[in-house]
Amino acid sequence: MTSEIIIVRGNNTLAGDVSVAGAKNSALKLMAASLLGQGVTTLHNVPLISDISLMGEVLKRLGATVERRGHDLVIDTQPVDSCETPYELVSKMRASISVLGPLIGRFGEAHVAMPGGCQIGARKIDMHLVGLEALGVEFSIDHGVLVARTPNGLVGTHVMLEFPSVGATENLLMAAVVADGATYLENAACEPEIEDLACMLNAMGARVSGAGTSHIEIQGVPLADLHPCEHTTVGDRIEAGTFLAGGALTGGPVTAHGINPAYLRMAIMKLRAMGCEVETGEDWVRVSRAGDLVCADIQTLPHPGFPTDLQAQFMLLAALAEGTSVITENVFENRFMFAAELMRMGADITIDDHHALIRGVAGLQGAPVSSTDLRAGAALVLAGIVADGETRVHRIEHIDRGYEDYVGKLASLGADVERVPDGSAR
Repeated sequence: MTSEIIIVRGNNTLAGDVSVAGAKNSALKLMAASLLGQGVTTLHNVPLISDISLMGEVLKRLGATVERRGHDLVIDTQPVDSCETPYELVSKMRASISVLGPLIGRFGEAHVAMPGGCQIGARKIDMHLVGLEALGVEFSIDHGVLVARTPNGLVGTHVMLEFPSVGATENLLMAAVVADGATYLENAACEPEIEDLACMLNAMGARVSGAGTSHIEIQGVPLADLHPCEHTTVGDRIEAGTFLAGGALTGGPVTAHGINPAYLRMAIMKLRAMGCEVETGEDWVRVSRAGDLVCADIQTLPHPGFPTDLQAQFMLLAALAEGTSVITENVFENRFMFAAELMRMGADITIDDHHALIRGVAGLQGAPVSSTDLRAGAALVLAGIVADGETRVHRIEHIDRGYEDYVGKLASLGADVERVPDGSAR
């Protein structure tokens, strides 16, 4: 397959309205949860991105049928007769580990290849395993495959997570819903995507309460009591935040539709601190800016803290703000790889361990750059919009993992951006 690049010609223009797709980080886990329904589940508002296609392939390898109808997915998990996921798929996407919990819940056993995905940190799955072991799961490694078994079944218990890991919280939820008795999950992740998953599980017949807080209670039910359902994925707060950062970058106004503003409270607070005006409605957020960008300090934290998935976009804002900003990355240790690419465009950034010192510059210059991960790729395209001259963004397969028609949406907002085969130009 011919690789493609994104060519951006700086015109400092982003204004208008954009519709946000369904949340990638929710839809992937909802697809995994469908394994517990043992029948035909319909998911609405599912983004057209490569990660969703990969998860669909994982489910097909397990025996499910997966049919896409526009932004709907119809998944029949009744035929699933395997609890083993293939390395060639799982190694491409870390979210594949989310089938671990529902496979254990359905079969009492799972064989899952170790996960892959963006190279932005170790992101070990130790907390998944420790939590599941507390529920009665026994693990072993067989030639690079994680083997899970439940010789005495799943038994509800108290689980305290060392860190509010989203993935561990999700896997524990999907296993505990069919455990014998109650499970009390403390220091759970509070992300909106956890609430969305719990909402779907409850629609399937599970009994989950407290999702969206640090304490979740799961009353186990028999597997036979779970059934397929119909569910609509929440809007993608990270996609919305990316377009809002673009509006802040150029002045906007840019309005993101299809997102609950409460999901972006901390990002909105930082946009205002950096000199932007932000308006909100029931399912939309609008950002604009008349004056200069102002420096701000940011530290990434689990929700409701500042999301690590918006760190690159806000580092770009800081690179063009008056004064000096400090960004502290507390979630993924390698996420500052993006800084080196931004520095190629003229940014003044110094990295010290998990801190980035960003001194605002007057402008950026177009340059050839490469996406180091999903969010960095999206931010580099935004950087090209305000840079002088032409920017060519390589390795855009990272962007395709999480943004539906990113180039088309940016173009609809006025950006001079196109996607072409590598080595081509308009």
